[in-house]
Amino acid sequence: MVALLERFQNRGGNIGKEESGICLQHWIVSGQNMASPRVGFRLAVCLLNISEARKQDIVERIAEAALRDKPGQKKTQTTVLNIFSDYDYNRSVLTLAGPIETLGISIVTACTEAYDLIDIEQHDGIHPCLGSVDLVPIYPLSESVSLEECGEVARDIAERLSHDVPDCSMFYFGYADQPLKRDLVQRRKELNWYKRSNLNVNEIKPDVGMTVSPRYGLTGIGASPYVMNCNVTIDTQDLNIGQQIASAVRGANPGGLRGIQAMAFPHEGTVEIACNVESFKDKPPSSVTEKSTQYISYYIQGEEYLYFSPISIERQIKKLAASHEVPTVGTALVGFTPERCKNLAEQAIREGCGEFWKRHKTITM
Repeated sequence: MVALLERFQNRGGNIGKEESGICLQHWIVSGQNMASPRVGFRLAVCLLNISEARKQDIVERIAEAALRDKPGQKKTQTTVLNIFSDYDYNRSVLTLAGPIETLGISIVTACTEAYDLIDIEQHDGIHPCLGSVDLVPIYPLSESVSLEECGEVARDIAERLSHDVPDCSMFYFGYADQPLKRDLVQRRKELNWYKRSNLNVNEIKPDVGMTVSPRYGLTGIGASPYVMNCNVTIDTQDLNIGQQIASAVRGANPGGLRGIQAMAFPHEGTVEIACNVESFKDKPPSSVTEKSTQYISYYIQGEEYLYFSPISIERQIKKLAASHEVPTVGTALVGFTPERCKNLAEQAIREGCGEFWKRHKTITM
């Protein structure tokens, strides 16, 4: 096992320098100003899911922790691109991006802060969850970053967290789950994540940690190709209609949309169809024209990956909702597409802007 500190901290000193505007930090690393253009970043991203959205001071303290190596010291090369918080879900997604070689320690500091501030026993929200830190997925952004490398980083994060927060516990998924590489949906089904009310934590055997702490719960840590969250709201309070639509677009069902995982939730007096948009490698059985409009491609290690476009998801849900005589009232993309995420991460790092989220509260299509 390669120690996390050896992997992530052997990179010289850092000095914070105050500047005006939203981005208050320009970083000096090994004598080079991080605000100047740099090439050669090998970027990855973590869409950190925490079980808190109603206390924004706590959410922002966790985001700020990701920018520190240790208390009082700002961190180099990591940026928090976006914070998406949902009051009804009582869940926030923090988009943490940076070089794969240094991103892990930022995730550790953010998770440690979250464990300290969030008690899962006190959680009240409609979204399923098992942990104060519910999900830590690592995705490659740069083509040169491999899924295997992201999996190694995920496992190193879990080992470091188990050392720093002894009562926390974790399960692996994707490229961190060796040798099986079970995906997140399969692991969640095995752990009854979707039916939290029926969960007996004493029956869970975590991959890391001895038992599941009532305070911290269980955290999923893993790596996979990029997964987006695309949520479409329909103007009804009839959850049954939402569940029918979610079932119809779910990729595992006949006629569903490839790579889509979907659930329906009551949300602010309406119903939200919450979609996880997974990337996949093998090409769909469709014409070139259909592929160009429905699917968007990007590359990992020279291999093409595709995902169903958010516009096409919205179009299909709108069509299904219309069959129930229900209109849609909005679509939210939680975070960014893979391409947009990579471009913004490069921009933020060039500018030395760790607090990039202050420019981007949410993105709505």
